[in-house]
Amino acid sequence: MAESPVALLRAHAKHAPWNARGLAAHATALVDAAGMRPTNASARAALSARAVRFYVANGLLDHPQGKGTAATYHYRHLLQLLAIKTRQREGQTLETIKSELSELTGELLERRVAQSLAPALTAAADKVAARDEESAAPWLRIAVADGIELHVRNDVAAARDDALTAMREAVRAALGREDIR
Repeated sequence: MAESPVALLRAHAKHAPWNARGLAAHATALVDAAGMRPTNASARAALSARAVRFYVANGLLDHPQGKGTAATYHYRHLLQLLAIKTRQREGQTLETIKSELSELTGELLERRVAQSLAPALTAAADKVAARDEESAAPWLRIAVADGIELHVRNDVAAARDDALTAMREAVRAALGREDIR
């Protein structure tokens, strides 16, 4: 028996917490996978960390835990963001969406989002199940500096040599220390 869309949606909670960028990327992937066609430019706009902060500032998303770069977003934030983007793609204004969100309890919000994204959730579950049935893909370990390494699963696009080198160099540059290059 196939799992319900709500159960499949709840599986995404294990990916929390997110920073603003991670939350935006996760929500974008789910909404895009649902194949919902945007009805206007605002619905077509890609989610970003800036959009997440805009939604928080305008009362569409709950405030995150922490502030600034330490702010973290959780499963409820994901549900709210998914509801915003699916309703935008259905042609609703932010004012209408804000009003709707204020009236939804956690469970009802979760059911509505799961219903809207059911095709994407089911497809994603099938892919995850197929991947889980295969042997686990090995992880690459990329040494960056003493005590610092990156882990990248071998079966993702980012496992290309040029991408791995770029990631290693970006982390080294972010450390800002010439002595570890």
